[in-house]
Amino acid sequence: MEANYFKEPKPGELFLIAGPCVIETKDICFEVAEKVRSLSEKYGINYIFKASYKKANRLSATSYTGPGLKEGLQILEEVKKKYHLPLLADIHETTEIEPVAKVVDVLQIPAFLCRQSDLLVQAAATGKWVNIKKGQFLAPEDMAKIAAKANSEKLMLTERGTTFGYHNLVIDFRSLLIMKETGLPIVFDATHSLQLPGGGGAVSTGQPQYIISMAKAAMAVGIDGLFVETHPQPDKALSDAGAMLPLKKMDELLDSVMKIKKAK
Repeated sequence: MEANYFKEPKPGELFLIAGPCVIETKDICFEVAEKVRSLSEKYGINYIFKASYKKANRLSATSYTGPGLKEGLQILEEVKKKYHLPLLADIHETTEIEPVAKVVDVLQIPAFLCRQSDLLVQAAATGKWVNIKKGQFLAPEDMAKIAAKANSEKLMLTERGTTFGYHNLVIDFRSLLIMKETGLPIVFDATHSLQLPGGGGAVSTGQPQYIISMAKAAMAVGIDGLFVETHPQPDKALSDAGAMLPLKKMDELLDSVMKIKKAK
């Protein structure tokens, strides 16, 4: 029987979802998993490793999309076994749900797909936890309807910024409190919330210099989970290079967030 490393979210216990935007190499996944697992143990945080086997919403046809379903799931499974970590990955089509659910512990619905009824319902029907990212185009109160559509108690909702003109997102921290009214675990995506979609012409850029400050603010407002994309060398990353937090800054991030949590 496959080992189960996933710990269900509990009130008052912060959990962390972190990893590279997309699988580039097994070595990068291993480096991130090892470092962040060590930090999560240091700070007493439940850690879920995340990485995408495929990015299905690239702006440019030439952008890197990942190794694909088969190879990507093999690498994720190796991460799970080597580091004893639960996993999270995006799903984009209903045909992906069954094979992905056999490997990962949390199925993630990307923001652009959060209204896709069949994807939501079938993902929830697996019995796995499902993380639904709030679309950049949705009001936070709309997420209650999205959650009702999925019809599962194993849901978490993620704030990842709202479209504010072209190539820009804004963070409305009221949304965390509004979504909290659903009674579901609420996650703040500290990296995508600072993305500048399409801001680099053919690619998205971001404002990673604000990640730690925004994570601290979200912790002060009240969140259950923190989502961070991180990479050993973000400037050389093949996807979201302009928005990820350098791996070497994860200690500073978690230290800052936990100080806010303890002060509440």
